[in-house]
Parts: sequence; structure tokens; C-alpha cells
Amino acid sequence: MTPSLASRWLLGATFAFAALFPLTGAAQTEARVIVAFKPTAEIVRSMPLRSFAEPDGVAQQRAGALSTRAGRTLSAGRMLDARSQVVRAKGIDSATLAARLALHPDVAWAVPDQRRRAFLVPNDPFYAAGPAVNLAARTGGPDAGQWHLRPPTALFRSAVNAQSAWDRVTAVPSVVVAVLDTGVLADHPDLAGRVLPGYDMVNSRTNDDNSRTNDGDGRDADASDPGDWVTAAESAQAGGPFSGCGTSNSSWHGTKVSTIIAARSDDGIGIAGIAGTGEGARILPVRVLGKCGGFDSDISAGMRWAAGVAVPGVPANPNPARVLNLSLGGGGNCTAVYRDAVNEVMARGAMVVAAAGNSVGQAVSAPANCAGVIAVAGLRHAGSKVGFSDLGPEITISAPAGNCVNIGVGEPCLYPILAGRNSGLRGPEAGGSTWSDSFSITVGTSFATPIVSGTIALMLSARPALTVAEIRSALISTARPFPTDGAGLDTDGLAVRTCRAPDSTQQLQCYCTTALCGAGMLDADAAVAAVSRPIARIDVLTASPTAGSPLQFSGLGTLLGGGRSVNAWAWTLVDGGGIASGFSSATNAATAALTPSAAGSLLVRLAVTDDRGETSSAETRVNVAAAAPPVVIPPVVTPAPSAGSGGGALGWPWLVGLALGIAALRRGRRPDRDG
Repeated sequence: MTPSLASRWLLGATFAFAALFPLTGAAQTEARVIVAFKPTAEIVRSMPLRSFAEPDGVAQQRAGALSTRAGRTLSAGRMLDARSQVVRAKGIDSATLAARLALHPDVAWAVPDQRRRAFLVPNDPFYAAGPAVNLAARTGGPDAGQWHLRPPTALFRSAVNAQSAWDRVTAVPSVVVAVLDTGVLADHPDLAGRVLPGYDMVNSRTNDDNSRTNDGDGRDADASDPGDWVTAAESAQAGGPFSGCGTSNSSWHGTKVSTIIAARSDDGIGIAGIAGTGEGARILPVRVLGKCGGFDSDISAGMRWAAGVAVPGVPANPNPARVLNLSLGGGGNCTAVYRDAVNEVMARGAMVVAAAGNSVGQAVSAPANCAGVIAVAGLRHAGSKVGFSDLGPEITISAPAGNCVNIGVGEPCLYPILAGRNSGLRGPEAGGSTWSDSFSITVGTSFATPIVSGTIALMLSARPALTVAEIRSALISTARPFPTDGAGLDTDGLAVRTCRAPDSTQQLQCYCTTALCGAGMLDADAAVAAVSRPIARIDVLTASPTAGSPLQFSGLGTLLGGGRSVNAWAWTLVDGGGIASGFSSATNAATAALTPSAAGSLLVRLAVTDDRGETSSAETRVNVAAAAPPVVIPPVVTPAPSAGSGGGALGWPWLVGLALGIAALRRGRRPDRDG
């Protein structure tokens, strides 16, 4: 059959349609659209489906009739019924193609044929719920499992929705997260194949230092955790290296932190790490804590080494980290030791994430209170500040830290953060790999911090070229608001109050504000989604901006998703600072220019829109120097002519004499000879 009538009608409408929807630089992928024709459509009447056994020929004829309308060749996919089918096209995205086809008078509707996947809910047994509680043995639980990784609910308001983020991206092994801690037990089954060779920075120069290391030596390439137990005798020894440290069994702190970040997910074992999906991020263990903690000198050296900065006497790190997790700290302001280390690490493009501290509502600890650090406060499941967490204006964002409210003596903790550990009380026990639960609990800002670090690892898995500033911006801009009610009563039976600025007194549970607990509650899914969209970048091409000289900008460094392109550029002079009134170039191109009239500063914004209609903007402030003063060349002073000199000109007798002298010199020169 010949679809002449339909073809003639479509041909007549081609030019109007093309003018309305001009072709743009669309992604070079195959678009898939499901299109349904109206029951009375000419295409359906002229190209009827006579047999469901052989639909392909009719499907291709109908796709051909639509090709003119789409402005490009369409190929047919499968038919769904007598009036609907799939059409495909190259060099255009599905949304744009669907919008074009929907305008056809024969088309009832057209929608992208989207890819769907099973929602990723890992099969790790403790993700849904911990092991059964045995009150007699004091083991098991919690019933809530890894509640903090699931989508937020009325009960779990602070949950970070990592489960949805995993549907967007899986972690990749090229993203390295350094865990600066007590060392890591790489043989834990949830860390199998995830731990890189690290380094032990715990120094030993004296016998006391050697006992602090607990492994009998000083700095070396063994970053495993020998245990950090302190005996009662060691703590009670007046003047001893562990005096006043308190009695404790080994914490296996570094292994707990590492499993929260990168425990192998969906493997039927234990727990799921927030960056443990797919091939998983990699853990770089850097041991900086021994018995009773660690010294700033070892920690700052470990920070540098982790980021790839040279440390005297230590081999170079072959696997520099993009994220440094510091679930450690102490009171006091950020000292020059940490300021310098943080600046060097950030200059390498690595992000420092540090715990706020657990001194019950006191000021933020160092190094979390250093400029540039992502400081993390702790939340209860209800979204209020958990009692032990510190707070203050230095906090960047808050995340679940675990809490054990509403329980009686001997009852299981309701909402801890599950993590991997070892059953050994001092040194690690062979075959002793296990997990924390409702009795061997894991709570603290130490464990809110790796949730943020793991989220950043997911962000970098989606977009490896992210800068430190872009990571920070995405975390802050996507944070969810803190709740202002629903947290119940405090420990005194009173309504929970709004958090106040830290002082010398303790401050238990309270409702967070952005002034004291950061931008809001971490949303892992929103953060990953934000960095998957276009990210505008402005590069100032002029090396030394100077008054009176052109100032050149470029947006070509803008980050785009796979296969996407920029549809629109828009430059704006937000603040000319009295030295510029506008651009001297077009403002709708990838580059722009203006000429400042004087010294000062100006603020420029770039907004980009990609071919899927998603937008992003960035701003940059440029300082302009004053123009250099003009170089003044003093005038040449001509000496006064002598008598008879002809006004200073060379007379012909003098020139004749000069010529004769040169000729005499040439006659006296001998020719060069070889040899």
C-alpha cells in the first residue's frame, strides 16, 4: 500500500515544524519514544495493521510517515497494540523527540521510552534489620537495621536516602577515601578487596612512645589495627604515658568507620557501605591513633601523606585520596599545624571531612573547626541534635550519629549505626570479624562523619572532576531543612528546645538551626543528583586583570553529563563595582569580555542550559589592578653644533676620511685558512 495522502500532508507541514523546533546540538545517543496514534488518524487508516502476526512492516511504514514531522529519519521499534509503537532516532534525546511528535495531528500522545531498573535494596542481612535480639546473651538488633541509609520517613527523619542515590550511581574503585584512624582490619569480610596499602604514622622515639603504638615499632607500611586497649593499671599509673586515659577494650574504630563508608554491598554479608555499591570506593588506611589517641604531629603528617603530599622519611603514596575522613578531634581552636595541613590537602583537590566532637553540646573540636573542613554534627533519628554532639557556626552539615533513647537499663539500643568490628578485647582475634549491634553499640559524631565521606565518594563516582568548592556547594545546597518539632521530650521530661550557642555548660538534645548545625540534614540522593546535572564553571583567561585592558572569561570548563551539550549561555555583570557597566562582547556565547575602566573588583555570573533543559550558574569575583603608569622616555638632547659643522650634520670631508680608513683595514686583513 502507498501512504500517499499521509505523506503529502506531512511534507506540507515540514517547514513550519522545523522552524518551531530547530535542530540543536543534541546528545549523540539513540532516542526511544512510544507514540500512540488517534483512532481516527490518517496514518492508521492508510496503513492499517491487518495481522498481529506480522506487525513490523506496518510499524516501519508509520515510522517513515512520522520521519518528516520529526525532521530526521525514524526507525521502528515494536508495536504495543494496533495504534501504538516505539520509534527510534539517532542524534536527538528522547524528551525532545517526544515533544516534536506530540504536535503531530495524528498523534494522541508521545512519551520517552524510559529505562527502568529494580530499585536497589541491598541483600546484606543487617540492612533491613539486625540479628535477632538475645537479651540473656546481650546480643542482636537493632530492629531498625541500617535505618540511616534508607529514604526519610516520619520516624527516621534524618535518614540520608542513600538507597535512592544508589539508583543513580554506584561507587567506583578510582575514588579513594583515606581513613585516618586506629588502622583498619582489611581481613574483615565486609572490606574484602576494598582496602589499599596504607601507612602507620604513629611515631615511636622513646619507650613510652613505643608502648603507645601497641605494635612494637614506629612508622611503617603496616596500617592494620593492633588494638588500642588501655588497662586499669596503665590508666592509674601516675605520670605514665596513659595516666587518666581511662580503662577500655580495643575500639576497632578505624574498621568501623571504614565499613560505614565502603562495606561490600549486596553480597549477602553483614552491612551495606554507603559507597560500597558496585565495585565500591577504596579505603586508604592511615594509622594516626594508638593507645589513648594520637598526636597532632602524626595526624597532620598522615593528612599530607594521604593526599599525596611528600612527608620526610615516608615513601610516596601511590594512591592519593580524594576524601580524608577524620573521625577524631580534641578541644581548642584550629592551630597552624592543622591550618597548613588542610590548605595543602585542599590544594591537591582533596576534601577533609571531620567529626564535630562528642562533648555534649560544646564548641566544635579541632580539626573540624578549621576553615575549609567539612565539619559534621550528629543527629538523632528524629532529626534533632543528638545529646552528645557538639555544635557551632563551624558545622557544615549534619548526619545521623546513632542514638539509644527511650530504653531502660539492659534493653537494646534502638537506633545505633551498624558497623564492622572485631570481637577481640585487646588484639584482633583470628576469625573474630563481626558487626556492632544494639548492645555493642556504635554511636557518635565519629560515625556521622563517614556517612558524609561516603556520600562524597558517590558524588565523585558520578562526576570525578568535581572541585572541593563544588562538592561543598552541592552538599550545602541539597541539605534538607531541620525539623522544629516531633522529637518528643528531653531527658528531664520537658519539650525539646531550640539549640543555643555553645558555652561552658552541656547541651543535650535540641532542635538544630542553620547557625549551629550547618546547612541542614544530609541528603545523599539530592547531592548525587545535583552533581549529575550541568555544573557551570567560569575561567578568567586574563592572567593579570588590569584597568583599561580587556578582561576575558570562558565557560568552556563547564561540566556536563554524559552525551549532553550546552544549548544556551548567559553572561551577566552582577556587580560592576563602578569600574564596568557591561560586556563588550556578546553575552550568549561560551566566552565573554569586558574592559574595566579603573582599579577595583567586579562580579560576573554565567548561567548555562543544557540540551535537556537543566540549568546551572556560577559566579566569580575578579580584582582589577590599576594600569601601570606610562613609561616616560626622556627627550634626546642634541649637542650644540660647533663652528663650521654645518648644523651638526656630518660633513663630506669627514665621510671621505672614514671610508678611506675602512678600506685600509680591509687591505690589512689576512684570509682565514682551513687546517
